[in-house]
Amino acid sequence: MKWLGNLILRLGGWNLSKDYEQQMNNAIIIEAPHTTMWDFVIGRAGLWSLGIKSHFLIKKEMFFFPLGLLLKSLGGVPVDRGKDKKNFFEDVVKTLQEKKDFSLVVTPEGTRHYTNHWKKGFYFIASLSNKPIYMAWINYETKCCGIHKEKIIPSGDYNKDLAIIENFYKDVRAKYPLNFNLSKEHQKEK
Repeated sequence: MKWLGNLILRLGGWNLSKDYEQQMNNAIIIEAPHTTMWDFVIGRAGLWSLGIKSHFLIKKEMFFFPLGLLLKSLGGVPVDRGKDKKNFFEDVVKTLQEKKDFSLVVTPEGTRHYTNHWKKGFYFIASLSNKPIYMAWINYETKCCGIHKEKIIPSGDYNKDLAIIENFYKDVRAKYPLNFNLSKEHQKEK
């Protein structure tokens, strides 16, 4: 899939930062901003180009024939959104702990539309599964994407760790900047 990822990025005029570590194949990768479906395409192409075997969670209702076959081939993992959160997290953590080279890509915004806060699920999953968090970015201003080489090991202090994450993303420009939100401080700037 490396060749396909490289082709997609080249056709779109994107540059890829190749700061890659093997450990990224066994981690939680947060990807931001997420303001358009193109973020999925560019992000997926970047991960393929780097050789990262990543997976993403998607509601189980999307796994109907033939779309389900395509989603699974792209790394989709069906989730039951009706399940209580505790069981949902336990299932995801179990999968992460059982499978070798299983990275999970999460968009903490949880939607392509403006939201007041990021969802905390990525942090809890990383904490419970003892996986590092890597930050992937897509910057429409520079037409560059990649994964930050420095990992975050969850400290247990969500606000402290989120401040590090927000600091990293503060200069990344979304395709639709008004839909990209980091924190309450970021909201005041709008």
